[in-house]
Parts: sequence; C-alpha cells; structure tokens
Amino acid sequence: MNIDYKKYPTPRMRHHTAPNLYVPFNEFKVLPRYYPPILPVIEWGKYFSDSAPPTALDIGCGRGGFLLEYALQHPHVNIFGVEVRKQAVEWIDSIIKGEKLPNAGVEWYNTTNGLPFISSHSVDSIFYFFPDPWHKKKHHKRRAFNLNLVNEIYRTLKPNGTLYLMTDVEEVDVYQQEVLNVHNGFIFKYVTDDEWHLPRTDHENFSIKKNIPYIRAIVSKREDFSDN
Repeated sequence: MNIDYKKYPTPRMRHHTAPNLYVPFNEFKVLPRYYPPILPVIEWGKYFSDSAPPTALDIGCGRGGFLLEYALQHPHVNIFGVEVRKQAVEWIDSIIKGEKLPNAGVEWYNTTNGLPFISSHSVDSIFYFFPDPWHKKKHHKRRAFNLNLVNEIYRTLKPNGTLYLMTDVEEVDVYQQEVLNVHNGFIFKYVTDDEWHLPRTDHENFSIKKNIPYIRAIVSKREDFSDN
C-alpha cells in the first residue's frame, strides 16, 4: 500500500512555533492560550483499532513521513507520534484518517512535560530524528532532548528496548551524547547503512538530495543499570 499524498495538499508550515510552547507547563502561572494539551492519560482506542497502547514512539514526528511509512511497513505495530506544531499534527491526522491506518496515531504535545501517558517498560522502539538544533546558547533550553526526557525514555523502554537517533548537526550529536553519558543508562553506537533498517524520514530524503551528511546511532538500554 502506498499513500497518494496528492490527495492531501501540504499546508504551509513554519519550521518553529511560538517559543513558549517549548517550555514545561509547570513553569507557567497561566498557560498560553495555544499551549499543547497536557496528557496524563490516553485512551488508546481513540488512535488504534485494537485499542492497545503503542510499542513504538516517534518523538518530534515533524510532517509524519517516517511515522506513516513505518506504520505501513509494520502493520502489527502501533506507532504513536508527538509533535509540537499543531498544523503538522492536524495534517498527519488527516492522512491517517483518510487512509484508514489502524496502527498509526499522532498528537499535538510538548515532550518537555514527559511521557506520563506511556506505561513503564512498554515500548520496544523510540525514534528521535533531526531535532531542531537551536544553535544559539540562549536557546539551548528549548532542546527537548534533556535529562528529563532521557529519564522518561529509559522508563518507558522495555529491557531490550532501543532508542534511534539521527541528526545532520554535529553539535547536536555531541550534545545528545553528553546527556546520555550523564544518565549512564544506555549504550551508544554509531551505525552504517547496513545496520539501519528503517524507512527514510522527510528530512533524511532532503539531506540525501542536498548531499548533506547526517549521523545515525542506535542507543540500547543497559540491563545492568538501575534507575531507582
């Protein structure tokens, strides 16, 4: 099955959204009007035909190219994407509904608020691809990949679970390794094309077209580490 994207005209989307949408909700006295919803619990029947929770997460799913293709290639795996840009989420959701994909779900959400709706030790794979680099030091606080999120990734992954990372910014790669080293609950490994068996992302296709090098890593959960 292939998706005919011509049926779903791509809306114009900003690369970034309002800066205050990258801040945890508990840092506000009053939430901004257009702040993503807080999701302590999710009824998975709203997203998946079998009403089962996801075993794959796409954090910062962007325009959803990877999420949709992964769902098509793995029809027995529920994959759930979260994205801070509401317009992108609405567009992805229109495709999911239009194509009647039973195992793909997406939600407008800010991951600086953690992943409380995902049960501990329940996820096989988490994908975190081409995050916004936020190059300026004063903007580093907007990077979603921080120790709080890594703690949540570790909590939600199964004992043999895997985090997949990809970026075209060397500084981001170094930063992510620093965060992972502080946590110390993962084993980091760069991988080649032969070791990477995943659909291409929209940004990956762009990088290939423009001959922009990018970095891929598989990060395995350490079984000898305790997060207690």
